[in-house]
Amino acid sequence: MPKIVFVEPDGTEKEFEVADGLSVLEAAHKNGIDLEGACEGSLACSTCHVVLDEEWFDKLDEPSEDEEDMLDLAFGLTETSRLGCQIIMSDELDGLRVTLPSATRNMMVDK
Repeated sequence: MPKIVFVEPDGTEKEFEVADGLSVLEAAHKNGIDLEGACEGSLACSTCHVVLDEEWFDKLDEPSEDEEDMLDLAFGLTETSRLGCQIIMSDELDGLRVTLPSATRNMMVDK
């Protein structure tokens, strides 16, 4: 099973083994990591925004146009930002490091 490392905003690192085929968002939820995912992975928000190290970012397929549109709404967007619901774990991603931003912007909450 591939391993994933979540880096909390305070720098704390937490490593877990996760099943192939789980998204980063699902892996976070299964392991008690505070990654919101307000739309439950339906690509309708940016609350599962994560930042990848450049080496990992370059190993992923390009984000879809829909993902890019949602990323435009993300708080603290970087050049290596992705949505956790769109990154699917596999043996090729063993050791993936994702950094959680210090805040999220939830456009789905009633104001």
